[in-house]
Amino acid sequence: MANPLGNRIYQVDIPRPSQELLQKLSEAPAANLDDAMNRLFAMDTGIRALNSHPLCGPAVTVRVPDGDNLFIHVAMDMVSPGDILVVKGGAGADRALLGELMLRYLVPRKVGGVVIDGLIRDLDYIQEECPFPVYARGSSPNGPYKNGPGEINVPVAAGGMVVNPGDVLVGDPDGVVVVPRDDVEAAAEAVQAVQEMEHSVIDRIGQDGVFIRPWMDKKMQEWDTPTLSL
Repeated sequence: MANPLGNRIYQVDIPRPSQELLQKLSEAPAANLDDAMNRLFAMDTGIRALNSHPLCGPAVTVRVPDGDNLFIHVAMDMVSPGDILVVKGGAGADRALLGELMLRYLVPRKVGGVVIDGLIRDLDYIQEECPFPVYARGSSPNGPYKNGPGEINVPVAAGGMVVNPGDVLVGDPDGVVVVPRDDVEAAAEAVQAVQEMEHSVIDRIGQDGVFIRPWMDKKMQEWDTPTLSL
């Protein structure tokens, strides 16, 4: 048997949350979801939305060498409808790992989206025609190699966050939030409370221009900041 280190595929039954839970998460802005999770679960700002489609679904993870997409092709044959293909693409930033042909192949497979810690290409297709969300660090016309090896359905570090198979990714123009698979129900409940609070604040501002911020008053009392005359 070949050395499995960096060269393995796990055929796992990825945990997939109920559609009800996914719906609750998908209705929340990524910012509110991250607030509900104590602001610790957002990918770094280098991972950007390349079209306007919202992102929400369980992760199928792939780790590949710098500039190589062989195992991404393999993973594309493993995704189920609604899955998010999450790729850790190596340290280099000079080769696109996916493009129009691969993305078109994923359309009839009803993938929920693609998140690449790396580069893509064929931006015109992604922005004008691709029916699902695509996130990446940027684009390059420079294409990938197809030599391998790689790993599928292992923990990956994407956008500065650990992503396990089955973790739920939620994204919008602000960025991507990772919900650990064991915390999906708690996150859905917590973000609902944040949503309700924010809506009440928005209503109050709209009605009488009042922005109640007890946390600000408390902190300013702690600082005991003097008000000076010039």
